[in-house]
Amino acid sequence: MARKAKAIEGEGKFTPKKAKNAVAVAKVLGPAVLPVIAPYAVRAAGAARELYDRYQAKKLGVAVDQLGEYSGRGAALHARIAGLTQGLAELKRSAKATDADAAFAKDTQGTLEQLSATVRASERMPAARRKAAHRAVAGELDQLEGKLLHRLGI
Repeated sequence: MARKAKAIEGEGKFTPKKAKNAVAVAKVLGPAVLPVIAPYAVRAAGAARELYDRYQAKKLGVAVDQLGEYSGRGAALHARIAGLTQGLAELKRSAKATDADAAFAKDTQGTLEQLSATVRASERMPAARRKAAHRAVAGELDQLEGKLLHRLGI
């Protein structure tokens, strides 16, 4: 009875003998199984990367092929700045655009260039200063987006 209890106790332990057996099995089966599994593993890794890229692009609000342009901690701010720049271009081209709209677009473009430079410069700042700069830029972008939407009639 005591031997049986010791045998049951020892079954769950990983012993040097069990490790040698596992290595021996892996040496035999590895070369046979690896060529079969490798293509599936590569495809799975590619599919996972594609899903992650799509998620990141959706999160930033850009196309997947533009994802490389927006990297770093200020990527979301750079994407917002690019979106505002496109909105300003559409405002200028609009048939309903007035001279005031054109002047707003010109002034705002200069502000966006300064904000973009601020975000780039803040990448090398300590975390607290970078976060403060990003909050300030985000607040300014919120105001500019509101003004642009008002001018577009939305």
